Amino acid sequence: MADWSSTHRLWEKWASNNVGSSGEPLKAALLLNYDPSSPSRLLSLIAEQEGTDLKAVELNPFIDFVKRNNLQKEFFFIGPEQYLVTSIYEHWFCARCVNTQKPGGEGAIVMQIASHLLIGMYEGSIGAASRAMVAVDQLAWQLCRKSH
Repeated sequence: MADWSSTHRLWEKWASNNVGSSGEPLKAALLLNYDPSSPSRLLSLIAEQEGTDLKAVELNPFIDFVKRNNLQKEFFFIGPEQYLVTSIYEHWFCARCVNTQKPGGEGAIVMQIASHLLIGMYEGSIGAASRAMVAVDQLAWQLCRKSH
C-alpha cells in the first residue's frame, strides 16, 4: 500500500459513500494491519474502522482464526457476532452471521490486500451481499492501484 496519509484519505472518501447510513451497502467496515511475516507488535491492529467501535483485543480471536487458515472447519468472531465461512476464494472469503437477531440475516466479506485485511459487514441476504462485495472490491482495487 502507498503511504499512510493517502490510504487514510482513500478510506475516508470510500467509507463516507459506502458505510453506515441507511441505504449504504455496508453497516460497518474495518481495515486491519495484517502481515503474518512481521511482528504484530510493530503496528496497531486496527488501521481504520467505520460503523463499529471494536477494540484490538476483540479482534485477536479473528486474527488467530485467519492465521490458522482452517476457514471451512471453524467459526470465527468479530466482536459479539459469530460467523461461519460460506465461500472461499483466492484472497477473500464470505461468511454468514449465525447469532444474528436480524430477520434478513447478516454477513461479512473478508479480503486480504497486501499487508491488510479489509472486512465489510452487511445486513441482508443475496442482494445485500452482492452490493457489499462491490463496495469492498472497489476499495480493494483502489488500494492495490495506489500500491503500484
